Amino acid sequence: MSHTPTDGTAPSLRRAVTTTGLFLFILGDVLGAGVYVLAGTIAGISGGAVWVPLVTALVLALLTAGSYAELATKYPRAGGSAHYTTRAFGPFIGFLVGFCMLAAGIVSVGALALGFAGDYLTEFVSLPVAAVVVVFLGLLAALNARGISESMGANRVATIIEVAGLVVIIVLGIIVVSRGEGDLGRLTQLGTPENGPLAAVLAGTVLAFYSYVGFETSVNIAEETKDPARSYPRALFGALIVAGLVYALVGAAASVVVPTAALAESTAPLLQVVQAAGIIPPVVFSAVALVAVANGALLTGIMSSRLAYGMARDGLLPGFLTKVLPERRTPWVAILVTTAISVLLALTGTLEVLASTMVLLLLVVFTAVNAAVLVLRRDTVEGRHFRVPIALPIAGIVACLGLATQVEAEVWAVGLPFLGVAAVLAGIAAWRRRTARST
Repeated sequence: MSHTPTDGTAPSLRRAVTTTGLFLFILGDVLGAGVYVLAGTIAGISGGAVWVPLVTALVLALLTAGSYAELATKYPRAGGSAHYTTRAFGPFIGFLVGFCMLAAGIVSVGALALGFAGDYLTEFVSLPVAAVVVVFLGLLAALNARGISESMGANRVATIIEVAGLVVIIVLGIIVVSRGEGDLGRLTQLGTPENGPLAAVLAGTVLAFYSYVGFETSVNIAEETKDPARSYPRALFGALIVAGLVYALVGAAASVVVPTAALAESTAPLLQVVQAAGIIPPVVFSAVALVAVANGALLTGIMSSRLAYGMARDGLLPGFLTKVLPERRTPWVAILVTTAISVLLALTGTLEVLASTMVLLLLVVFTAVNAAVLVLRRDTVEGRHFRVPIALPIAGIVACLGLATQVEAEVWAVGLPFLGVAAVLAGIAAWRRRTARST
């Protein structure tokens, strides 16, 4: 098949984003709250060599990033994962992918709420987790409903703070080692009593993958990038590699400074590093971590509510989700519904299960996107675009399926209902399309 994009007559956006600007955008999107709350859980699964699952997850993320780089530069005006898979496989698969993106965001907000209610907050005050979850997500929903401009203003400041916090951990790790303290031997300790070395790496990689999600949303600004065929792949791969380096160094610092058992038991693993170093007041770093977690939850909540609103506007979800506030013009019903589901998940799940569920849902998305690259190779478009070596999307599919085999049964128990709902709604949408064509 051969055709040019169908949106060629639509007004184009100004190409003002440079390679450096796009690199910083993606880096800020990827470097986030995950490692603040999950480094300890990864240690409990994989052993002292926390950096190994983080690096392994980076390699797997780069495989799928190659597919996004090709599709984003081939269809720079496209709407992301759902659009690519719709183009390749039709609206049924496209809807499944879009719904999985929505569900992953909702689950992630629930996981981050539990991270916020953990040991970082306890450094200030000890409160029931359920109460913290409800109040925290309620406040974020209120900020979301006030408007995206207010939310984005808070995000810019929070991103600087959370990146600075990760740099501080790396520096503290170096200082502790220079004092002759810590245990460098833990950097090579792979495995636990429950998991051998290979099983430990694979299981830890599922959680570590959570820290890299976010790069897939950068496709939405490919149209605004100068020379996207050249700039987008460089910015995407560069940002992921830098993020992976930061994560590996943070994981190594935490492992060297804090005994693995203590790290695994903490819901504030990086706070353990600060306390062991004895240089920065723990309350200061706890505040930084709470900002990072809150910022991640806010941004993901914004994405989820807008995606729910957009799908409802297109007739793919119930119409009441399209209601907006008269003056603010924010999708208040979509915000309430997505927030309520996140609250329910946080009150009934654990941080590890919810984080792994988000990864499971995105593995479905990434598998479909990698497959879409193979199918759309037959589709020709005007202009040059980045082409990934054909082996990489194939390896990406294998990697995603391989990671899915490492997902625990309790994670599937949370993820499968979302997939079931997606399949039912996709079937209803397909039936409506057939009915409309026949009348």
